[in-house]
Amino acid sequence: MPTHELAQLNIAQLLAPLDSPQLAGFVARLDEINTLAERSPGFIWRLQTEDGDATDLRPLGDDILVNMSIWQDVEALHHYVYKTVHTELIKQRRDWFAKMAEAVVVLWWVEAGHRPDAAEAAERLAHLRAHGPSPYAFTFRNTFSAPESAGTAQQPCPANN
Repeated sequence: MPTHELAQLNIAQLLAPLDSPQLAGFVARLDEINTLAERSPGFIWRLQTEDGDATDLRPLGDDILVNMSIWQDVEALHHYVYKTVHTELIKQRRDWFAKMAEAVVVLWWVEAGHRPDAAEAAERLAHLRAHGPSPYAFTFRNTFSAPESAGTAQQPCPANN
């Protein structure tokens, strides 16, 4: 049984309020895309309210949407993001979200069963932005293998050492 799972955070800065006509196409597809993720091979968990909504969670600011999930491995997440109808939303993202100068996606390994909170995810994204890809916080372009033993994924930020 694997000792680690892949955590991911992606953020998006809204161009308009979520209930605006400009974001209607995005909002209309949320249930479909979330259901697709949840039924995808390798999916484990996603951050959401008790009602199943993640758009109400705004830990990084009122105009920043967060999407955080746990996957079996990089390949499973990559397949969902780039090989399913999810790509249709990626192609339309500029209609709904501001182009951000810094990284908006971060991946990292967590011990199996651990569910990160927004503070942990934000810290991983900040580390990636400040230091670039590393085993602590990485991207699809620069991935790192899961740690080989338990206890190694939850280490404190290496920049603090």
